Amino acid sequence: MPKVSVIIPTYNRLPLLKEAVGSVLSQDFENFELIVVDDGSTDGTAEEIKRYGGRVKLIQLPENRGVSAARNRGILHARGKYVAFLDSDDLWVKGKLSIQVTFLDNNPQYPLCYTDEIWIRKGRRVNPRTKHAKYSGWIFEKCLPLCTISPSSAMMRKTLFSKVGLFDEALPVCEDYDFWLRVSSRFPIFFINRKLIVKRGGHPDQLSGRSWGNDRYRVIALEKLLSEPHLKEEERGMVLEEMKRKCQILSRGFLKRGKEMEGRYYQEIMRRHGIEI
Repeated sequence: MPKVSVIIPTYNRLPLLKEAVGSVLSQDFENFELIVVDDGSTDGTAEEIKRYGGRVKLIQLPENRGVSAARNRGILHARGKYVAFLDSDDLWVKGKLSIQVTFLDNNPQYPLCYTDEIWIRKGRRVNPRTKHAKYSGWIFEKCLPLCTISPSSAMMRKTLFSKVGLFDEALPVCEDYDFWLRVSSRFPIFFINRKLIVKRGGHPDQLSGRSWGNDRYRVIALEKLLSEPHLKEEERGMVLEEMKRKCQILSRGFLKRGKEMEGRYYQEIMRRHGIEI
């Protein structure tokens, strides 16, 4: 049985995908299975992945269902003790797998660890902003404003999914934000302060850049979280404060654009949860 299941979801990104696959196959840790989940691609992805033979397991979805569905299908087929994700537009630095496996082997109190990142935007290296700082421990509060953890940087115990669930397939974006909130509200998370992934952005099909107002989906995640029975009263207060901030921004933005129905909708969410407008 493999120690690690590596899952790459992909949709019509063949040139980038081949580079991502190469960065996994060149790792110095070899006890892994690599699962590529083709989410209904039409660019010859499946045919190209088949050329790798037994080095890469291909799962084909009959139609494009989104990154959450693709990741979830990979999780259900994963045989490893640990699961690691790699988005098809990102790369791993050599040594990533061995470093994270060693950490999880030696620190059973952590269900998940993640690493620092090298950021490339439109082919040029850029520095992350202060709001993208990384943290270790009980980082729930740090995860509320935006997505702190990059899926490509995370490795987790497969048993974690039985405790917090899979990715929400109803969310077209911010599905990772939703997942990290469910994890960080229950467990401590460890940050490995080494730049072990290359995060490439700025290309036209980048998921996080497709849709205006991604906070719409973060509000959905926050509302879901409020129904979780394990949430402490202090954490509930943090969630409500963040929901207020996001709903106010969304409401003002929609009203400014003349979309009164949408603007009032976010005011109604605040009223529903007893948030003063």
